[in-house]
Amino acid sequence: MEAYRISSNTFCSFFVFFGLLFLFMSTMPITNAKVHYHDFVVQATPVKRLCKTHSTITVNGMYPGPTLEVNNGDTLVVNVVNRARYNVTIHWHGVRQIRTGWSDGPEFVTQCPIRPGGSYTYRFTIQGQEGTLWWHAHSSWLRATVYGALIIHPKEGDSYPFPKPKREAALLLGEWWNADPIDVVRQATRTGAAPNVSDAYTINGQPGDLYNCSSTDTIIVPVDSGETNLLRVVNSALNQQLFFKVANHKLTVVGADASYVKPFTTSVLMLGPGQTTDVLITADQPPARYYIAARAYASAQGAPFDNTTTTAILEYKSAPCPAKGATIKPVMPTMPAFNDTATATSFTTSFRSPRQVPVPTNIDHNLFFTVGLGLNNCPPGASRSSCQGPNGTRFTASMNNVSFVLPSNFSLLQAHQQGIPGVFTRDFPANPPVKFDYTGNVSRALWQPVPGTKLYPLKYGETVQVVLQGTSIFTAENHPIHLHGYDFYIIAEGFGNFNPSTDTAKFNLVILLYEIQQVSCWWMDSDQICC
Repeated sequence: MEAYRISSNTFCSFFVFFGLLFLFMSTMPITNAKVHYHDFVVQATPVKRLCKTHSTITVNGMYPGPTLEVNNGDTLVVNVVNRARYNVTIHWHGVRQIRTGWSDGPEFVTQCPIRPGGSYTYRFTIQGQEGTLWWHAHSSWLRATVYGALIIHPKEGDSYPFPKPKREAALLLGEWWNADPIDVVRQATRTGAAPNVSDAYTINGQPGDLYNCSSTDTIIVPVDSGETNLLRVVNSALNQQLFFKVANHKLTVVGADASYVKPFTTSVLMLGPGQTTDVLITADQPPARYYIAARAYASAQGAPFDNTTTTAILEYKSAPCPAKGATIKPVMPTMPAFNDTATATSFTTSFRSPRQVPVPTNIDHNLFFTVGLGLNNCPPGASRSSCQGPNGTRFTASMNNVSFVLPSNFSLLQAHQQGIPGVFTRDFPANPPVKFDYTGNVSRALWQPVPGTKLYPLKYGETVQVVLQGTSIFTAENHPIHLHGYDFYIIAEGFGNFNPSTDTAKFNLVILLYEIQQVSCWWMDSDQICC
């Protein structure tokens, strides 16, 4: 399979609540360019959705938060003031943090959280990235409403590697809970059960016409007949992979996660949480109103999910006006079935680099990571209310049988740089401690992982190959994997158990390859926090 390079998200066939850290040691120079200053005030704001008004945590009173626009090479300086009642940090999702690991943002990884009444300033430079990224809270489930787009234009004087679009629009797909998202995750943590699913999906914060009390605020994307526009689609949802379509229109994919790709045309996108896709769309249909729609891709058998559909409207300016007192319903796309793995896989395996990529061939570390969702037995004497997972257990997740535990007094980067003992260990296993049939029925003895704050140490300049193997320890589900601070090469992906000697082209996994070029503690996660 042809290798291609893409940013720090990739689709993988598993669902996980875990994190792993890579410890990188050395230095690397950077340069600065134009500097953009922003102030973020995190605060509670009244937001009305689905007929109810909620006290919602926002940035600058906006849901979603402000869109930041820069050029490749520019520097961002963002001062965050926390006026909410929760701790908070901000993560700049997909940004290569070159010697700016302190600005990456995951709570207790690269920084301690910003406490209520406190502030923190993030400073970092965009280097070698163009396209669409986003920013979001990286503390508990604040990301449900604290997020916004980060748009990176080419350097001044440069142009896109495709015809310049007439106009651009960022479309952020999200999830909405009628309950406080922090209460939702705290209940799941307290009971050991799965968290409640969302009550709606959103596009730019609005559920759309198919939900109660929502049609008057449905997002409108205006177009002129014949013009080609650029849609920057971001899956800002907390948990859910999403299909995305525009009725009767083809989409030409030109970028993903702030990397250009070899263009390909499709009628449907599938984005995991945290992923972005840039597409060109030509207004070549009869003037009318067409729904832009997103709904869940959820192939795990028996797992609950929000089975609703969010909509916006692509509106031709020359569309005929309805008669007085009448309405013209927009054209609705035919969406894939929620478990249409063939469509999802066809899309995710279509990405290629625009040109041939030189892939490193001298590998210093070969890592094999099994990932999966398991169950913890409740300790003797535990209350029934705290063990509401299957058969009186608690849901947990692991990588190589380690369920990651965040520290609570120091960030991992601080502990590393200041030599603070007792915060973490450097013994994360390079391979699973027990080999088994990863995609078959698994012995219950393998369901319970070991908790730990374990890091895998790497040195500057080393090349790492990682095999990510999905498992069916308790159940299987899909979710992307995100490596903070880095891009990587995708060498192969597929279904089934990995066999390095006989089956290197067919995996239920993704093989990643990357070079250590930055100094920090870097978090590899599934874009979710579950203590």
